[in-house]
Amino acid sequence: MWLPDRRNALKLLAGLGLAGVSACGFSPVYAPGGPASRLYGRTALPEPNTEESYQLVRALEGRLGRATAPDYALDLTLRLSESRLAVTAENSTTRFRVAGRLDYALRDARGNELTRGEVTSFTGYSATGSTVATQAAKSDARARVVVILSDLLMTRLVAELPPVPTAET
Repeated sequence: MWLPDRRNALKLLAGLGLAGVSACGFSPVYAPGGPASRLYGRTALPEPNTEESYQLVRALEGRLGRATAPDYALDLTLRLSESRLAVTAENSTTRFRVAGRLDYALRDARGNELTRGEVTSFTGYSATGSTVATQAAKSDARARVVVILSDLLMTRLVAELPPVPTAET
């Protein structure tokens, strides 16, 4: 059996100039000076008015921090829907699907829209247990889809945030 020798492979890559990633032009998103650091502690989030919007704002504050003097404002519209996924011959639902849609718009301090879009995702839960277990599963599924949407939103925001204008541009 042939096993590749990593040292020889690394020597070959180094000789070709492919082992180093410093010249690739990419930088970490969450590094100091990276796109995400422009938003951290500087983005105002809307006031939550439902349990799910509270969970969304809490998840986003974990990634963006709380803004004391915001340079950006994030407008959010969260929509969750539920549908029957698995139905028995007796017309009893054994599984539900929770779908979520989050519309967003990021504005600067002057109100100019920097980016706008939507993210969607879904999850499911089982309804085969007791009433209490089903309600707990439903609540957990709704919380899960909100966290998924907040992660997708953060990915979009750091990818779509326009670069900082420099003196050269």
